[in-house]
Amino acid sequence: MNLHNRKKYLSFLKFKRDFQKYGLEKARSYELVLHWLHNRLSRSQFLLLSGIVVGCSAGLAGVILKTLVHNIHHFISSKVHFEYQMLFYLVFPFLGIVLTSIVVITIFKGQDRKGIGAILYEIAQNSSIVSSVKMYSQIVQSAITVGLGGSAGLESPIAVTGAAIGSNYAQTYRLGYKERTLLLAAGATAGIASAFNAPIAGIMFAFEILLTGVVFTDFIPLVVAAVCGSLLSRILLQEDILFRFYTRESFNYKNVPYYLILGIVTGLYARYFVIISQKVEHFLKKLSLTRLRKAMLGGAVLSFLCVLFPPLFGEGYDTIKAFTNGNTQRIIENSFFRYFEIREWTIILYLLLVCLLKAFATSFTIFSGGNGGNFAPSLFAGGTVGYLFALICQQIGFTEVPVTNLVLVGMAGAMSGVLYAPLTAIFLIAESSFGYDLFIPLMIASVISYLIAKWFSPISPELQSMADQGKIFTDKHDRNLLSALHSEDFIDYNSQTINENISVSEMFELFKKSNKNIFAVVDDKRALRGMFSIDDIRPYLFGDHDVPKNIIQIMKAPPAVFHKEDKPLEILQVFDDTGVWNLPVVDEENRFVGFISKSSILMGYRQLLKEYSE
Repeated sequence: MNLHNRKKYLSFLKFKRDFQKYGLEKARSYELVLHWLHNRLSRSQFLLLSGIVVGCSAGLAGVILKTLVHNIHHFISSKVHFEYQMLFYLVFPFLGIVLTSIVVITIFKGQDRKGIGAILYEIAQNSSIVSSVKMYSQIVQSAITVGLGGSAGLESPIAVTGAAIGSNYAQTYRLGYKERTLLLAAGATAGIASAFNAPIAGIMFAFEILLTGVVFTDFIPLVVAAVCGSLLSRILLQEDILFRFYTRESFNYKNVPYYLILGIVTGLYARYFVIISQKVEHFLKKLSLTRLRKAMLGGAVLSFLCVLFPPLFGEGYDTIKAFTNGNTQRIIENSFFRYFEIREWTIILYLLLVCLLKAFATSFTIFSGGNGGNFAPSLFAGGTVGYLFALICQQIGFTEVPVTNLVLVGMAGAMSGVLYAPLTAIFLIAESSFGYDLFIPLMIASVISYLIAKWFSPISPELQSMADQGKIFTDKHDRNLLSALHSEDFIDYNSQTINENISVSEMFELFKKSNKNIFAVVDDKRALRGMFSIDDIRPYLFGDHDVPKNIIQIMKAPPAVFHKEDKPLEILQVFDDTGVWNLPVVDEENRFVGFISKSSILMGYRQLLKEYSE
């Protein structure tokens, strides 16, 4: 048998073993084909193929969600008279949040973790293993919320859906942690690329937000997934659904002062948006209401805001397109402001109120029980701020104001400050407006806004609470790896215990029969009293010291104790502070559980690092 045939035969045997081991006789035909290809292709080739499959799947999910929501919006907003629209604005946003909460409670058993933080949590805490339910739950929930008028965006749910698709694909074909994380990011990348028809922005999103501190040499699957998601969006979505802006002015360096000031304004507005979100979240958490009643409260607030200011209904992209196309009059005519004399200062006041109330509308949508993200709200608010800034400049007396460019740059500035993602914002607007000559103003505003945001808070407030709880880490790669470990996996549940009431001679006999070198002293109820090691009793074994009368004279109080819920990073810090290598773990009632060693955690970290680096 020549070398080529031998390789084919070994590949066949490996596939046969996998077929039997993993129960592939129940697999679908396409899964069998992919399993066969997994055995025949090289690692790089299979990852390339995986990027295509995951990218197309996540992109298709994004197309379905965008189309569904667009059709619902079109029905509500375009085919009824103004008076009936007001009734719809009063009813549908309320129903959207309440129905979403009912679906979460009854169908998804209360599991409603959402937003970009959910993806980071799965990467850091769950070894990039995402529940298969998230492949469709986010679509269902966000379609109900945003489709019926929730003032939030679809991009975060699409990203979570894509991440779930990538993770579950990797789980199906038994890929390692590194490949699983890569395909999770590829799915999220394709989702963002599909939502905005912006592949480069999707890639920037992955590297800037999801994979912070992570270095990948295999970035090709991300590129392929982004291209597939963007192509599906371009092919399948109607022109009016696409996030596209065709009208803009060419860049003129004389307008740089406008962009500098707008960068400061959007940075300050982004901070306002974040503070309002935090206040509303804190307010709703403090309420002693059931989940359904909180949804009803949030839905009522949102409906009231949408009746007064219809631009707050849904994602708001149509409003931004109206700004860039010069159709501002139509926005006013669809609200109660139509009954007032419309002048320039009327429009300015109206848009100012819209900007200020958008933060409340989005926060009540998300935190009261709806499902959505801050992508669309930050873009909407930034575009509105940019247009408002342009109108004020015109009223002051400046005639040559690049109105459309200020709308586009304002979108990038607000998004950069709210999401802490300047590169994603820059490329997103540049791709969506075909405005690559706008890179300079986009960079100016985005960087200024980002620096202002960082000055107020070093990390994104969306992730701050999770970081405070130790669920994710936002600075170093090794911390992210350590957060993927679980303390329970390193506890020695077979640790040797000795009752405090036995004699020293009995203790010596137990020691002779034990293969442990550290012991826990417990009482009759297994409560921890102390600990000692072989070094503590060695002097008594060889007669160097008089044998004490009881164990209490030998044992020592542990310098620290742990609980199973403690994080590995925190445990390692305690080990470093105390200078010991073994410490006891107890439960809530101080009952001894087992010992945990510094070396076992470090070995687990090295194993994960090895798997990640291969």
